Parts: sequence; structure tokens; C-alpha cells
Amino acid sequence: MKSQGPKEANRMKFSSKCEACSLSPIRKFHPYVVAAEAAGRRVLHLNIGQPDVETPKAFFDAVRDFDSSVLAYAPAGGVEAYVDAVRDYYRSFGVSLEADDILATFGGSEALQLAAACILDDGDEVLIPEPFYPNYDTFIGVAGGKIVPIPTTAEEGYRFARREKIEPLITPRTKAVMITNPGNPTGAVLTHEEQRLLLDICKEHGLFLISDEVYREIIYSGKKLSSLLEFQDGAENVIVTDSISKRFSSCGARVGALISKNRHFMELAMKICQGRLCAATLDQIGAAALYRTMTPEYLRSVRDEYGRRKDALVAALSKLPGVTHSSPEGAFYVMATLPVDDAEKLQYFLLQEFEDRGETVMYAPGEGFYGTPGKGKNEVRIAYVTNPAELTRAIELLGLGIEAYNRKYGK
Repeated sequence: MKSQGPKEANRMKFSSKCEACSLSPIRKFHPYVVAAEAAGRRVLHLNIGQPDVETPKAFFDAVRDFDSSVLAYAPAGGVEAYVDAVRDYYRSFGVSLEADDILATFGGSEALQLAAACILDDGDEVLIPEPFYPNYDTFIGVAGGKIVPIPTTAEEGYRFARREKIEPLITPRTKAVMITNPGNPTGAVLTHEEQRLLLDICKEHGLFLISDEVYREIIYSGKKLSSLLEFQDGAENVIVTDSISKRFSSCGARVGALISKNRHFMELAMKICQGRLCAATLDQIGAAALYRTMTPEYLRSVRDEYGRRKDALVAALSKLPGVTHSSPEGAFYVMATLPVDDAEKLQYFLLQEFEDRGETVMYAPGEGFYGTPGKGKNEVRIAYVTNPAELTRAIELLGLGIEAYNRKYGK
């Protein structure tokens, strides 16, 4: 039999959907961090939403106390203790859920992937306010969909819940509006009236409303917890994704939830859940313990800690010439505009060429947070997830790095 030659081998094709996806602007610089650290430099991280707040001990105790002789598959929809704990958590702020309204997932990310897979066909569109979490583009793209950005501006506080902004973008291919509340990367928080308007628009146009609510507790106004699931008339339209990652500083556990009262949507999602068997059994047991031991005092202490970090970061940024930034109402991110030609080029410079007293800094370049070509080129997302002293030093390094970059390459 004739062996396959180079021409035949070159005929192998990969998924055009996956080829069209980009590397994460939050994680793609990791090899350069490794090289910088190998060269003896300390890198201060402003790029990733990985808090250093201590994970509650209840998670580790629950895993340690697991006494079964076999670590078995969990049910496809989730461990009963975890599903019940999620129901009780939502009940604590007035949202009543049935067990069938909840599916345990590998973090909020898988919940978003499931939502996209269940509602999108090739060429379908999802309206998302920009700037947005870049992985939305991957989740929607591999499902065959396309993001249609809803433009916002820092000057308007990134507000987008207006008919005149949304309705002109709706086409026959529009399937959903997707939001993050509180916002990543903007820190914007939707009012009750804005949530009501978004639901009304989606109901009128037969659209799903996907609400990523993983930062729910981190709101600096002290308002009560809220969810789009509170709207009783939104049962057919609303899909919520949630996670323990930010709420309990437990990103590595990878436990989330996909929640909807739309029965057919949940039946479709269950097909995929059964296909991937289950979310991790032990992590769900640990997650259930986190919810069972959660107190208002704990949530308040976490929110207050992020408030202190926000204040330290904003104070440090205000000292940098030519830098403008958002004023976050929630979550733990700031979008900042820098006085440079290209924030990604600056990032390479900071990791490869710059240091001050053996230290440098990294962030997430802003262009990857936009769907509109050319936007965000001199913007960055900053995550304030470390202590105030380290944040202050990181911003000092950023300012020194900007000066050095502009001296060398010119703005």
C-alpha cells in the first residue's frame, strides 16, 4: 500500500470555529512571566481574577472528612447536597428554585459553554455590552455563534440598558442578550430598573437573557443581593450562570451552576451533562459545605476587603499622569486607559525589558475585551485581588514602566 505523502498529510483540516478563537489576553503572557521569573525578576500580577483572600476552611474540612471507600461518579445534574445548598443560598435572598432548575457545572465557564451550546446554531448572534469578558468570545464562537457588541463608554459609566442602544442591533439571527452583573471588566452594576428593561426587551423579541452573576456579593453600595431569577415573568427567557470561585475565593475548585426555569432548555443542557458524565464529586461536596457555613458576616468581610483594595488602587492610579480609569461599583476590576500607543506592546516590554528593583508588573491588555475592531488598544483591565500595599507598588511599577516605554519607543 502506498504511503501517505506530504500533500495528503496537508489535507488535514481543523475546526474553523476553533481557529477563529483568540488566546486569552488574561493568560497568554504566561510563558513571558516564566522567562522573567527565571531571569530573577518578581512579577506583580494585575492580570487575573485570582483572589488571595483565604478560602474558608469548611471546603477543605469537607473534602478531608469524605469517608467513602470509592470516589464514584456524581449524578450528571449534581450532588444532591450541592444542589440543595445552592437552592438554600438563593432562597436566602428571595429566589425560589426547584432542584430541576439547577445543574452543577465545572465552574461558571462550563455553565456558559452549556448555555451557548443549547441555544446557538451556526451564524446566530448574541448581543453583549463591550468591553466584555474575553472568554465569552470563545464560548460563543465554538458553538457557531457570533458576538454583536453593544457599545458603551467609560464617560457613561458603561451603561447600556437602553432601548435605543439594544433594539437597533437585533436581527432575525439574534438569539440572546448576555450580561455580567456586576460587570467584568467594567465593575458596572445594573439597577433593578435596568434589569427589568433588559428582560422586557428580551421577552418582546423572543430572546434569551443570559446573566453571569458570579460577582453577586461584591457590590460596594451595600445593596441587597439580587438576581434576574427574581423576575417571576422571566422563567422562559432567563438563564443564570453562577460559581463558587469568586464568592468563596475558591477558583481552583471549579464548581458552578447553570440555572433556569425554562424546562426545555434544561432538558437540552442535561443531554450534554450526561455526555460529560458529571462535575467533580469531591469539589461539589466541598462547595456544599461552603454554602452551608456561609454567613452574612463572612460575605461582608470579603466585600469590605475588596473595597479597601479598590480604594488603594484608585488612589495609586490617580497619581499616574495621562491615565484615566473607571470607577467600579462592583466586582474587582478596573478598566484604565494608558498614555501609550499599544497596551499589548507595553506588556511585552514590561515582561522582557523593564524592571525596577528586581520587579515588574503585568495586566490584561484591553483590546481582547472588545468585539469592535480597533477598540481598547491603549486600555488595560486591572484586577485588584492582592493586598493594598502590593497593589500600590504594582501601579508604581506601571507608571515607571510607561515612562521607560515612551522614552524608548515614543508614544
